[in-house]
Amino acid sequence: MNEYFMKEALYEAKKASLINEVPIGAVVVKDNNIIGRGHNLREHSNNALDHAEIIAIDDACRYLKSWRLENCDLYVTIEPCLMCAGAIINSRIKNLYYGAPDYKAGVSESLYHIFDDQRFNHHVNVEKGILADQASYAMKTFFKKARKRKKLLKKLNNSLDK
Repeated sequence: MNEYFMKEALYEAKKASLINEVPIGAVVVKDNNIIGRGHNLREHSNNALDHAEIIAIDDACRYLKSWRLENCDLYVTIEPCLMCAGAIINSRIKNLYYGAPDYKAGVSESLYHIFDDQRFNHHVNVEKGILADQASYAMKTFFKKARKRKKLLKKLNNSLDK
């Protein structure tokens, strides 16, 4: 079942990629039903808060008409950042499942072990590595294309300046 829901998160990541957003996707699940979906929208909204996890959590809260997402699971393609980890803890998500690590911003294992901190009043179970190769591939492909676009634009600008 975990792979099914991670594939749904990967579908959300694909939506982000199609509009030139960093391809991260997330879904919130309760009783084996998806109640929240999200993908990165920061570039389009010009809002630093529009991460996939935040959007999916917001969607689920609206669905349940509650900020408490007790007994809900979050599936996200990439290890959450500090902001998203705070939202996961504060919304009372029970289980976090993610695909690939994020060595530059992830706080589940890469930079910190935020979900292991027993000082928080809520604790989240974490399982990593679900369809990690697919999640990692989506990120690598996106950034490779972005670097190529940037290089082409620079070359075009240089030729126009002459």
